Amino acid sequence: MLFGRALNSVYAQLVSVITVDHLRKTYGRVVAVDDLSFDVEAGEIFGILGPNGAGKTTTVECLQGLRSPDSGVLRVLGLDPTSQGAQLRQRIGSQLQDSALPARMSVGESIELFSAFATQPVDSGELMSRWRLEDLRDQAFDGLSGGQRQRLFIALAFVNSPELVFLDELTQGLDPQARRSTWELIREIRDGGTTVVLVTHFMDEAEHLCDRIAVVDRGELVALDTPQGLIDALALPSIVRFTTSEPDLGWLSELDAVESMVRRGDQVDIRGTGPVLALVASELVAHGIVPLDLRVDRPTVEDAFLALTERHIRT
Repeated sequence: MLFGRALNSVYAQLVSVITVDHLRKTYGRVVAVDDLSFDVEAGEIFGILGPNGAGKTTTVECLQGLRSPDSGVLRVLGLDPTSQGAQLRQRIGSQLQDSALPARMSVGESIELFSAFATQPVDSGELMSRWRLEDLRDQAFDGLSGGQRQRLFIALAFVNSPELVFLDELTQGLDPQARRSTWELIREIRDGGTTVVLVTHFMDEAEHLCDRIAVVDRGELVALDTPQGLIDALALPSIVRFTTSEPDLGWLSELDAVESMVRRGDQVDIRGTGPVLALVASELVAHGIVPLDLRVDRPTVEDAFLALTERHIRT
C-alpha cells in the first residue's frame, strides 16, 4: 500500500490521533496560541483555518515537535511531541509552508535522500508517478517552477508511509487543474487510512476536502464543526436570483423565509433562510412567472469563516 499504514489497531480505534489540551505558546509578549483544545479523529481530513497570525502554523509545529509549548498537553499517535519527537517523526509526514532544498539537488536525489531516513519508505517510482514528477527526476531544484516545487514537497511528505500527515498551504502555487488533481489524491490518501491535518487559506479547499474544520483566531478556537455544520450553526442567508419584467413582486416579501428583496431593473435578488428557493419558486409559478435563470447562491465556508472571525474581533 503506497500511502499510510492502515489504522486498524485497537489503540487507533479507541483514542484520537491528536489530542490538544489547553495549548499555549508565546513569543515574548506575543501570544501565538492561547488555551487551544481540540481532537483529531483517525482517518479524517481535519482542517485548520484562520487569518494570518492566528496561530495555525505554530500549532502544527508544536504537534510535530518542532516547537515546545509553554503549557498544555499534546498527544500525537499516543506520543508526546516534545519528548518523543524523533520517534514521532518516523510515523508522520510533513509539508511545511516554507521549505527549500539545495539548489542543485535533483528531484530523484531528494526523494532517495528522504527515503534513506524512513523506516518504511514507499517505492520512489510510484511516488513520483503519483505526484507527476517522473519527467522531472533529473531536474535540479532551482530549475523547478513554483507548482513543481510544491508537488515535490507534498511527495516528500509521503515518502515514509505516514500514519498522519501535516499539509500547510497544500495547493499554494498550483494551477486550477493541479489543485483539483491534488484534492483527489488527498481524498485517496485519507480513504487509504492516513489521517490528514490541512492548514489552508483557501476556503473552497477546506470546504471540498475537510471532514471537520477548526476555525482559529488570535490563538483561540472560535468554532469546530463539519463544513456544513459551520454554515448551518450561523443560519447564514441564501440569495435567490432571477430576472423578470413583471413590475410588481411585493408579494414575495411576505414569504416567511424571505428577509429582503433588492431589484435592479429586471434583476431580482432575494435574501432568505431555510427553503427559500423552493418557496420563491413555488410562489413564482403560482403567479405565472417561470424565469429560466432562477438560481440560488448558498452560503459557503468562506461566508461562515468571515462571520466567525468578524464576530470574534468584535468581542
